[in-house]
Amino acid sequence: MLVSVVVGTRPEIIKMASVFFALKKAKFQVRLVHSGQHYDYKMSKVFFEELELPEPDSFLSVGSGPPGQQTGDALAKFEKEFADPRPDCVLVEGDTNTVLAGALAAMKRHIKVGHVEAGLRSYDLRMPEELNRRLADHASDYLFAPTDDSVKILKGESVWGKIFRTGNTVIDATIRYLPKAEKTSSVMWDVPWKNYALATLHRAENVDNPEVLQQMVEILHGCPIPVVLPLHPRTDLRLREYDLKDRVERSKNIKLLPPAGYLDMLLLMRNSNFVLTDSGGIQEEATSPVMKRKVFVMRKSTERPEAVRAGYCKVVGTRSKAVLRELRRFADDPKTSFKPCPYGRGDSGERIARILRREL
Repeated sequence: MLVSVVVGTRPEIIKMASVFFALKKAKFQVRLVHSGQHYDYKMSKVFFEELELPEPDSFLSVGSGPPGQQTGDALAKFEKEFADPRPDCVLVEGDTNTVLAGALAAMKRHIKVGHVEAGLRSYDLRMPEELNRRLADHASDYLFAPTDDSVKILKGESVWGKIFRTGNTVIDATIRYLPKAEKTSSVMWDVPWKNYALATLHRAENVDNPEVLQQMVEILHGCPIPVVLPLHPRTDLRLREYDLKDRVERSKNIKLLPPAGYLDMLLLMRNSNFVLTDSGGIQEEATSPVMKRKVFVMRKSTERPEAVRAGYCKVVGTRSKAVLRELRRFADDPKTSFKPCPYGRGDSGERIARILRREL
């Protein structure tokens, strides 16, 4: 049986690594297909090397562009890709334009679709990811939901496919690769402080809005402990466009780093006092039994409510005064009680492979 594993962005590569290896172990033929949505070396190729994945069997060179154009281009290229060789199943992960295009192309060719990390909802329709994940769920034959919350959402929406609770494959990745990061990463030499907050910032609804991005800069500048910020290319572009880059560079409270590889990010998170982010995956990674970090989510909502209930994450919005008030409160009293990881034990990839072996 041939399974095409689709990736296109950094989080997808990380979260599909354990699925890829589990499928190979289960004696599937596996074809690794990269859409090219993240075409920057630091945002893509380096992750294949660090995660010890082979080069993709196919690279579609979709690149950037307006969302509709990017999705349409990817859809056409995936449709051609899935014609020969024709897979028995196409696996997509998450909520990007790559995911939606891959799922639709497979569905149009009457190929089974499996959606890894199905059932997440923020209910914030400003986020293009929310539209992508909803549509992908309803185009899928197999829905691999990370938690009971996700299962409940999918049942409530009456999706057509079969639903399986599998945990989240990002936990597999943290457990598998943190020891390697501790042995090989040198990123901590670039951090001038013992106590610091790790920040990541890239969501379109944050960085593409000059007023919100200004608030983000105020938060980083006013954080009660120094901030390490690996700078996403999109964020770098917007900081320059809105004349904010100079202030960030001059701030003695902010250390800018180039876009970080996965191993570097694991080590930066593991050694941080807490995390400031608008990312989704970091909210999950922080709950891993090898990580256990407090995360302040600089968004108005989150599709990871399990991480909030378990004590790892707190949604603090995007207004600088409110966010800084929360950060100062935590800095004064950092004691936190965490519940067990809500996203599984680190065997999600193996669970998905077993399900596909049974179902296909």
